[in-house]
Amino acid sequence: MIYSRSAEYAIHALTELAILPPGEFALVKTLAAETSIPSHFLAKLLQDMARIGLLKSTKGPHGGFRLNLPPEEISMLRIVEVIDGPGRFDRCLGGNAECNEKVACGMHDGWMVLRSRIIGYLGGTSIADLAKALGEKRRLLAGSRRRKPGKSAGRA
Repeated sequence: MIYSRSAEYAIHALTELAILPPGEFALVKTLAAETSIPSHFLAKLLQDMARIGLLKSTKGPHGGFRLNLPPEEISMLRIVEVIDGPGRFDRCLGGNAECNEKVACGMHDGWMVLRSRIIGYLGGTSIADLAKALGEKRRLLAGSRRRKPGKSAGRA
């Protein structure tokens, strides 16, 4: 895995929050049910992200969590670094204490190429991108469920 389960859950939760209508808040229990993330764990993640400013939280009957920034401004890399800490991809894959151009392990050269692509993807993919893709997949899935089995579109 290129990032932790916690980062995976955070990305999933923020993607769901990006789909909310502007100004609306999501309750932890609702979000947990939609994402299949344990609610106690999700609550802690969301509180941590609210403390650093990625989310806004409010209490009360219409309270919950929502994004505090536009989803286009929140990259997957930012979430991974917030949850897993900066420098996650700087560690040596071979387990060496030091691994660089001067003291390289056997995987160093290959890892540097792959690392660059991973960081590029995570940094270039926003929560808005993920929310858009999720919305498209849900629309397609809903459309396929409406058609009756054994009949194709356009048949009489």
